[in-house]
Amino acid sequence: MNAMHEPIPIAPLHVDIGGAGRYIGANNVERMAALLISVEWPDKKLPAFHRALVTSLEALDNSVSPERARAAFVDAAHAAGMHIIPDDMTEIKKAS
Repeated sequence: MNAMHEPIPIAPLHVDIGGAGRYIGANNVERMAALLISVEWPDKKLPAFHRALVTSLEALDNSVSPERARAAFVDAAHAAGMHIIPDDMTEIKKAS
């Protein structure tokens, strides 16, 4: 991986990593990986977290698609009890 490469874009998302109502955005693989390893990620012991981290690193190395890394991130967020916007908008609207 080249340290000077352009960010690898993904479909933008916002995760409520900081607690209900506090969403943090990501629009590239690098930002997703940073969110995964941040101190705010709630449960780093879950298998979905490890899959998301590995998949993000593989996307940074161009071994897997950014879409696959995004899907793994969404799975990890859901496993940790977090919501993703826009992915969970239907569920969020039903709950309100």
